[in-house]
Amino acid sequence: MASGYGMHGGPGRCFPFWQDVLACYVVNTSTDNDSGKKKCALPLEDYYECLHHKKEHVKALALQAALKGVKPTAPVYNEPDAKHIKSLGLVGNNTLSENT
Repeated sequence: MASGYGMHGGPGRCFPFWQDVLACYVVNTSTDNDSGKKKCALPLEDYYECLHHKKEHVKALALQAALKGVKPTAPVYNEPDAKHIKSLGLVGNNTLSENT
């Protein structure tokens, strides 16, 4: 959480972002006027992204969808066709079954 300690000791992964949010609040707000909180929207958004990874997840899904839609345009060289596979003796060869 915001204590600064991670699960295994040391600083948590999002603690630097939390410090940025607190620093922004300290600089831009006071006890009488907290209208400066609007200026802290970007650090707060970064902190939430660090916690929940929503934007990263959306970006990964969009990338996966884009990669699924792409078909290779370059021809594949040295790709065996049906004639080459038959000539290897793997398909249509009954000599093995006749000898056993």
